[in-house]
Amino acid sequence: MPTYGYARVSTLDQDLTLQQTALKAAGCSVVRAEKASGTRRDGRTELQVLLDFLQPGDVLMVTRIDRLARSMKDLQDIVHELKAKGVSLKATEQPIDTGNAAGKAFLDMLGVFAEFETNLRRERQLEGIKAAKAKGIYQGRKPSIDVAEVRRLKEEEKLGAAAIARRLGIGRASVYRVLGAVRRS
Repeated sequence: MPTYGYARVSTLDQDLTLQQTALKAAGCSVVRAEKASGTRRDGRTELQVLLDFLQPGDVLMVTRIDRLARSMKDLQDIVHELKAKGVSLKATEQPIDTGNAAGKAFLDMLGVFAEFETNLRRERQLEGIKAAKAKGIYQGRKPSIDVAEVRRLKEEEKLGAAAIARRLGIGRASVYRVLGAVRRS
């Protein structure tokens, strides 16, 4: 039964080397790796390649369960998909083996904690942003649309919304929002 590895880190500046080394040492013949958030499954092309490729009797190996998913729903969906294909899931650093009842129970517990950790991190981030806004430190992202230029193109050059959008490289809806704000004020 071939064993395939999956390594993931959340940001581009993080390193995959430790996970890749551990997976190779655990007997993975192929290790697919990517730098993407684990909170959602979309955009994780390497994981999808593995899920499409795996055959009955294969093993998918990760170092820790949070490398596979950070929400219970995603984790359960992935595990269900693997089970339907006859593929086992194992982890090098945790006693997970979906081939037995204890391993399945432990997997579910770890999934709950991974999701809990993600939710706590999100709450702390929102609290930090709220505190920074209260101090006047955080003002959000800089506007990407030059409102004055949109208005100038409309008034001076008499361009329509589509032409303004093309010229500025923005969406037509953004032009309508700016122009609508002018009418309302």
